[in-house]
Amino acid sequence: MRAVVQRVAQSAVAVDGKTVGKIGGGLCILLGVGVGDSEEDAEWLADKIANLRIFEDGEGKMNRSLLEAGGGALVVSQFTLYGDCRKGRRPSFVEAAPAGEGNRLYEYFVERMRLRGIETECGIFQTHMRVEIVNDGPVTLILDTRKAIK
Repeated sequence: MRAVVQRVAQSAVAVDGKTVGKIGGGLCILLGVGVGDSEEDAEWLADKIANLRIFEDGEGKMNRSLLEAGGGALVVSQFTLYGDCRKGRRPSFVEAAPAGEGNRLYEYFVERMRLRGIETECGIFQTHMRVEIVNDGPVTLILDTRKAIK
């Protein structure tokens, strides 16, 4: 699994002009599921993201996690994180999980975030979405479970 994690002042996602998910301060997580990803990957990623110390403490240092800071999470599926642009001019998406498996693991990841007590909003899987992100910092991190030290 791959995630682009952005610390946000606010974030929202809309489908057909209607807001389907919205948070104030917290994290916007663009989540891609790849071929061969598993529930173990989703569990590891949820734990890593929930506990990343990327929120400021009283001294202005990134020393608090989402769990400690008390923000929300907006999770948006994004299969294009598995786009391979090395050859030609059109991305190849053969490394992205098939839609059924991608949706299952996306939902599993969302549930893992909620089980940690994080208020979690979502986009709608496999739809055209408009995502508004007010990046705070800016702080943007890229996580990939295949490169993780577990």
